[in-house]
Amino acid sequence: MNLKKYLVRALHRLQKGPGYTYKELLVWYCDNTNTHGPKRIIKEGPKKKLMWFFLTLLFASLVFWQWGILINTYLSYNVTSSLSIGFKTMKFPAVTVCNANPFKYSEVKPLLKELDRLIEAALERILQPTPGNSSENTSLSLDLELWNQIPLVLIDEHDKDNPIILDIFETNQTAVGNETATGNETSGSALPALCPQCSHPGSDNCTYRNFSSAAQAVTEWYILQSTSILSKVPLHERIRMGYQAEDMILACLYGAEPCNYKNFTQIYHPDHGNCYIFNWGMDEEALNSSNPGAEFGLKLILDISQQDYIPYLSSAAGARLMLHQQKSFPFLKDQGIYAMAGTETSIGVLVDELERMGYPYSDCTMNGSDVPVRNLYSQYNTSYSIQACLRSCFQNHMVEICGCGHYMFPLPEGVNYCNNEDNPGWAYCYFSLRSSIKQRQICIDSCKETCNDTQYKMTISMADWPSEASEDWIFHILSYERDMSTNVTLDRNGVIKLNIYFQEYNYRTISESAATTIVWLLSNLGGQFGFWMGGSVLCLIEFGEIIIDSLWITIIHVISWCKGLKQRRARARYPDAPPTVSELVEAHTNLGFQPEATGAVARPEALPPEPGTPPPKYDSLRVQPLDKLSPDSDAD
Repeated sequence: MNLKKYLVRALHRLQKGPGYTYKELLVWYCDNTNTHGPKRIIKEGPKKKLMWFFLTLLFASLVFWQWGILINTYLSYNVTSSLSIGFKTMKFPAVTVCNANPFKYSEVKPLLKELDRLIEAALERILQPTPGNSSENTSLSLDLELWNQIPLVLIDEHDKDNPIILDIFETNQTAVGNETATGNETSGSALPALCPQCSHPGSDNCTYRNFSSAAQAVTEWYILQSTSILSKVPLHERIRMGYQAEDMILACLYGAEPCNYKNFTQIYHPDHGNCYIFNWGMDEEALNSSNPGAEFGLKLILDISQQDYIPYLSSAAGARLMLHQQKSFPFLKDQGIYAMAGTETSIGVLVDELERMGYPYSDCTMNGSDVPVRNLYSQYNTSYSIQACLRSCFQNHMVEICGCGHYMFPLPEGVNYCNNEDNPGWAYCYFSLRSSIKQRQICIDSCKETCNDTQYKMTISMADWPSEASEDWIFHILSYERDMSTNVTLDRNGVIKLNIYFQEYNYRTISESAATTIVWLLSNLGGQFGFWMGGSVLCLIEFGEIIIDSLWITIIHVISWCKGLKQRRARARYPDAPPTVSELVEAHTNLGFQPEATGAVARPEALPPEPGTPPPKYDSLRVQPLDKLSPDSDAD
């Protein structure tokens, strides 16, 4: 019962409203608020009242302007970077070593035989661009089908408006303006170019890729053609044709513990063939470094067998190596370094640890699960990296647009590598994608940096190794240990010594922290409000109270207006006013009606109307006790 009374009173209170008009409410607020300006507005004279009104309005505007700046700064989620230096025992990095040459030439030569003959004839034609040279006769015995898939041409651009195009294995030159010239008119300054999509050099549908040097053009052409050939070779055959660990790794020492090629994990890298990773951490726990310094690092002696290099594929000789985190894929082409043959290369390592804040402060990822690109390197069970994402993105686009995958990247399931036989236009499609700014931007926007990363900063120094005084006995021992032969089978052009170690155990941590926090925001909002208006949180609550009361009054006014509108519509529907109670009593008295003893007035409809009497203009009459009716009151 008490609850019912409370609800009824609450309903009446809601219907009544605050009990103020807008003007009364505003005056009450100005007189009672803790903010300084509004009090002066209602208490001062007319001139000062106007002055204080404008001052209050000005400072209120400044407060809202400053608040907008502060909120916008907070929502920008800026970060600050801090650098801290620590000291601890650290895990030794994973070390990947590869030969700069991916395959042994003696193993792969049968596959590249026709390709080598073509490039030798082309080089002879480039170096002797005169009629009657020997290459014109040699070209008759060559299989030009491989050449015509991606021809190599020379372009003479002395006349920029009418460049002359020379197909290396043809005697005539073709000009863009449908003119021809004999071979001896070509100057030695003609520039080489690849034609990845062309039915015949010089035709209108040719697309050229120009080079400033024939050395660059020949290397690029050979890589494209060998890629097409090797893409059809099974993986196990490519591994067999590469450098084996027992032949490449001659000696190994980690700290004071001896090691050998069995302590390395083999992976196949498209750029460098067989690569070997020390301390990768896939099958066993990563090794810790006991102490900083060269004596406690990794020492390797490698044989790169430079005499078995592919002459047109690998123009650099040496070992390619990279330091990286455990369980991460080594991208040697981008992040690796070369170690030169005949030298001892010492690499001192310093560690930088990067800690980025995640969303919304930066668009980084913890493990790549929120990246929309399918990671093709996950088949190696390696961790996510932005390099893996970018390459996976490019390969996915190439599969979608070109219908095949590039040999240098992992393949999605059910897709084959591109080759000239099954995909004649793959080279043009590949070059178009590689030079497409739109494609690169799509991949950059899709991929994310890792939130936590470890970078290894290297200090590299080199010296000749072995020295002239010691090379004889060193090569004898290494040759005997590898081949069990007393003859020297190694030379300075094939051996490399590596020393990899921590310079010190100090590591740097570069971490991000939020430049603006919610505490910073609230304190600055309150500071601006207090400085310009002399206000506090209680002033804001008072302001919220007057807003609620104003809305309350507005709602009551709207309800009253709706009721008034409804009554006006009812009057428009029934223009005659309904009779009053006194008129009804007098009418019934004239008809001989006497009220009952109960003192109630009955409905006039209870008496039968006389013939011809029009019906009353009202719908109904509510019964009320006579003692509660005043003679002049109207019926509801």
